[in-house]
Amino acid sequence: MVDPISIGAVTAVLGTVTMSMANEAGKRAWESAGVLVRRIAGRETPAPDGSEARAALAGLLVEGAQRDPAHARALAAWLNGAPRPGGADAVPRQLPVSVRFFTDRQDPLKRLDREAGRPADGRPRLALVHGPDGIGTSALAVHWGNAHLARFPDGQLYADLRGPAPDGALDQATVLRLFLRQLGFPDGEIPPAAEDRADLYRTSVADRRLLVVLDHAQSAAQVLPLLTSAAGVFTIVVARRPLSGLDAVPVPVGPLPEKYARDLLGQLTGEETLAAARAALPEVLARCAGSPFALRAAAVRLAEPARPHQEPPVRDDDPVHTAAEDAYQDLVPDAARLYRLLALRPWPAIGPGLAAATAQLTAPRAAALLAELAAHRLLETTATGHYRYRPSVRRHAETAAAREDGIAGCTAAVTRAVAASLRFAVRADRAVLPQRWHLGPLYATLEPGPYADQGEALAALTGELGRLLEAVRAAEEFADPDSVCQLCEALWAVQLKAGRHDELLPALRAGVRAADALEAAAHATVGAPAPGPAADGPAARSRMAGRMHTQLALALTEVRHYEEAESELRAAAEAERRAGHLRGRATAVETLGLLRLRQWRYQEAYDHFDEAAALLAGIPEDGEGAADLPRARALLERHRGRALRGLGDWDDARERLGRALRFFRDSAEPYNTARTLTDLAETHLDAGDPAAALPLIDEAAALLQEEGAAFPLGLLRALRERCVAEAE
Repeated sequence: MVDPISIGAVTAVLGTVTMSMANEAGKRAWESAGVLVRRIAGRETPAPDGSEARAALAGLLVEGAQRDPAHARALAAWLNGAPRPGGADAVPRQLPVSVRFFTDRQDPLKRLDREAGRPADGRPRLALVHGPDGIGTSALAVHWGNAHLARFPDGQLYADLRGPAPDGALDQATVLRLFLRQLGFPDGEIPPAAEDRADLYRTSVADRRLLVVLDHAQSAAQVLPLLTSAAGVFTIVVARRPLSGLDAVPVPVGPLPEKYARDLLGQLTGEETLAAARAALPEVLARCAGSPFALRAAAVRLAEPARPHQEPPVRDDDPVHTAAEDAYQDLVPDAARLYRLLALRPWPAIGPGLAAATAQLTAPRAAALLAELAAHRLLETTATGHYRYRPSVRRHAETAAAREDGIAGCTAAVTRAVAASLRFAVRADRAVLPQRWHLGPLYATLEPGPYADQGEALAALTGELGRLLEAVRAAEEFADPDSVCQLCEALWAVQLKAGRHDELLPALRAGVRAADALEAAAHATVGAPAPGPAADGPAARSRMAGRMHTQLALALTEVRHYEEAESELRAAAEAERRAGHLRGRATAVETLGLLRLRQWRYQEAYDHFDEAAALLAGIPEDGEGAADLPRARALLERHRGRALRGLGDWDDARERLGRALRFFRDSAEPYNTARTLTDLAETHLDAGDPAAALPLIDEAAALLQEEGAAFPLGLLRALRERCVAEAE
């Protein structure tokens, strides 16, 4: 007798599976859910999109289970084997180090004390610390947080919300990924879609006593999805101005009074140094205008008595800008030039390689100059050891570059930075995925990067992802569509192996725009779209367009933008048709079939796999891609078996999956062998033959154990328990 199953329980598990689709186990559970839904409903049912659709589907499943004991057993088995609601027990300690010298600010600190300590009443504990750049708002929030660690035994989360161009704001999906990682969730358990990440985040912090600092916020819209009314969570938002639409306790921060400004200078330089500079002190304090940033920059100059302190005759209304100009005048020519040229793009992280390429320096020289710029407080040091600009300082440097380097010099510097970024990305991508076929010409000339293994190469790529995405934006703005396309192609390893689909979407959209424009120009110049061998001919341009549309479609699929993904895949197939490239066209059609599997549209999926197989059949024995045909056909057999399973055609499904399994076993591909074994085992279970499924599950588990694949192993354990239970 199967215990009654509630709609609420089924809805909850459907939601958990939806949020688990970043990993293999979640995707398999989703596919199995579609098979179960078709079996119970007796018809094709669209995959649910959103909580209301999941609740309606849960009602349909429970109703079917109440009508038929066999359906009830199948539903119970799926519920037992689906991924469980995740949990992470890490205690994050993510606040940056507080400044050593801190003065005044008693009123803002008391305001934070009051908001953090007020009784919980259902309203979020929320404070907005605001003030102009360089006035010390971030330092205030971090100082308060580090002084009150005992209030938040479950940890502190911190996010710098400064993001890439054009709006300078980090998107909510990226911030939520960061927070979930800080809370201890591995990448494979972080949902692909932003709304699911928000649900998981709020659930995870509901019972925690936690401090959350959202630094450098740009707008209320950026902040609101990151807020929670959890009684134990206190959120401090830091911004340059009040944020309209954000109901938060205001904590304004203004300039330091002269007494405290002098005290801070004395703490930073020592009273003896300050006394020696007595004559210059009034002008220094006036130029700093109570800005802690400007005071710290001035302290560097006061602490170097050998250097003459000749103040520029013009004082800017912005004390940060004034401090930057003062420090800039003290730089040696190489450092001054590097300071100017690096500011031409909002690079999120600057290292010696990027600096060397931008300013035509050796890497050691660039590293030394970066350290000098940081010592003058013209650059900030990041937690990873890279550097970045404060926004006001970057504006100063960018203005100086326009004045001193001119349009030609600035353009050349950005071009060098983009080219260096592209070379780095291609070499790292080649090291991660050495066997895949490439289109960009640099792949034919550059060797894989000097990495110990594929994991190290992937870590290098993901570590520089922000720089590479900015390089894509720069290449597009500087009308370099070839570099845009090649950079996007080189990001395929990040897309395939590390996810990060939401972060990649803007770059991949730029890749599509660039490839489409290049293809249109090539066809307009040459005329008929006949295939040709030239690297920049119409056929080559069409192939790159196909690649770009396919990459974008895969990312859109992962974030569940299915309609747009379908449109991109059809565009990819058409571009490959124009190129006369059967292998690429087959890939686009096959990927459309995989999208249909995700949507539980099994007959359409099967038809697309058949169409892809027919396209492969047209490739001659000596044609391009012929060497890969056996493997491509085996993958299509596996996919057709999955579609037949969804259609309830167990016999044909087992036959197709059996053919694929023989190929992967013979080819010594353990991961694909294990995946196909799992497909075949689930098909046997659906057909009511647990005895046939059990040895397949054990074989797959042994293979995955060797591969260290944790998520599929958890799925196999659940399948094995189901086999044993059904066999009894």
